[in-house]
Amino acid sequence: QVQLEESGGGLVQAGGSLRLSCAASGRTFSTSGMGWFRHAPGKEREFVAGISWRGGSTYYADSVKGRFTISRDNAKNTVYLQMNSLKPEDTAVYYCAAGRSTAAVSTTAGFGSWGQGTQVNVST
Repeated sequence: QVQLEESGGGLVQAGGSLRLSCAASGRTFSTSGMGWFRHAPGKEREFVAGISWRGGSTYYADSVKGRFTISRDNAKNTVYLQMNSLKPEDTAVYYCAAGRSTAAVSTTAGFGSWGQGTQVNVST
């Protein structure tokens, strides 16, 4: 089991940037694919980005492709989400998740551990 804690959320103007971090504890982090999801009011939870256990493979939702970058540092047990060119529609609670395998996956069922989330608000 992996315990996850997100940080780095906040309020930013449209066009700005934020970097989210997800600190993990547990022996399986370095062999787990990781992902970021988001949940906006009135919408379903949405996949944002995923990364394989060594970082060699990444997946992105079409809505963030070219603007967001997922990365990981296994020595620090941390996964990151760099968010650039933010838009008001990116406003949501962002969750970090640990995968059930080493692969980069995009479905909710592929993740077994979730953090508590960090709020991102993008103003116009």
